[in-house]
Amino acid sequence: MNRENIPDEVRQFVLEKIPSVSFLEALLQLRAAEAEEWGREQLAKKIYVDEKAAAALLDALCAAGFAERMAGMPTYRYQPQSNELRQKIDKLAATYSRQLVGISRLIHANSGSRS
Repeated sequence: MNRENIPDEVRQFVLEKIPSVSFLEALLQLRAAEAEEWGREQLAKKIYVDEKAAAALLDALCAAGFAERMAGMPTYRYQPQSNELRQKIDKLAATYSRQLVGISRLIHANSGSRS
């Protein structure tokens, strides 16, 4: 993987904000269906994880400022905290669609360095 395949801005965002490929996949699923509310069962089926893992991912997306939990409901929706954050996620999504392996390797290499 050449460094130049992934824009520096996207690379930095991944290194700072994306802890795992499953986190990224959950984020991108919510983004793709922005108007929908997501429950843990629905997300679990979509990204092939168990419901406990899906619930943890949804909570992590909220903590990161990428999603919000619906008041009084066990559902979540895509809601970046700022337009700047939304734009960064959009750039990441576009890059991931072209550089899936490169982004995945970057995430795995970074998660290994955190251990």
